Amino acid sequence: MLRSGNAHGLHSPFVFGLYAHVINHDGPFAAFTGIEQRRRQLQRSTQTIQVRDFGAGSHTGAGRQRRIQDIARTAAKPPKLAQLLFRLVNHFRPRTILELGTSLGLTTSYLAAADSRTRVLTFEGCPATAAVARETFAQLDLHNVELVEGNLDTTLAPTLAALSAPLDFAFFDGNHRYEPTLRYFELCLAHRTERSVFVLDDIHWSQDMERAWNVIRQHPEVRLTVDLFFVGLVFFRRNQPKQHFRLRFNNVVDRMLERTRRLSA
Repeated sequence: MLRSGNAHGLHSPFVFGLYAHVINHDGPFAAFTGIEQRRRQLQRSTQTIQVRDFGAGSHTGAGRQRRIQDIARTAAKPPKLAQLLFRLVNHFRPRTILELGTSLGLTTSYLAAADSRTRVLTFEGCPATAAVARETFAQLDLHNVELVEGNLDTTLAPTLAALSAPLDFAFFDGNHRYEPTLRYFELCLAHRTERSVFVLDDIHWSQDMERAWNVIRQHPEVRLTVDLFFVGLVFFRRNQPKQHFRLRFNNVVDRMLERTRRLSA
């Protein structure tokens, strides 16, 4: 984070526009209200479910009891990140989206609510968690979400193979380990176009994720990456020179400076 910058000094028109008008956009959208109401409802739920975790959060994949309110408060993506994904989908208008890691369905809802014409395929390994996510989609009246239940190691490849359209957007939040992250990335890579956008979550969460992110940055098919610390954006634009950016996102100092600039204007 200390090495990251902001819009000043950005020499890429594409990245400057993306950063100024999408990443740092702070205006509300109508869809946010219902999703955040559902978040608050989940945060108050005392219901307990049996959670099965296939990712880095568990070494054995064994089940354990967890309250829904605890999952909503600690595992669900915070509004600032989920709403960033909404803005990215709203901006790039992908037709087909993959989300690796549904959890309670809040982030999925942001992806789906950005454009009702978009097909959102989301993957969840835990049956009990998937059931809560389906309740989220039903409550928010989202009909463009298809939830694929089961271990990603067995569900991702056949789902990708059955796609009838290119993969326009992918959010990787299903397994925070080095080898699975790169394997899922390569599987999705075969279905992308030069206009596709891949977003990787928690790229600095662990040494495994740091290694995976660095390998992806250097991948020959990758032309441009944007490291926002919390997430990494990956682009494949052929006419784009190979560049890597570290930019601040939702930074307190930047928000204060922007507020001061608006007041002075």
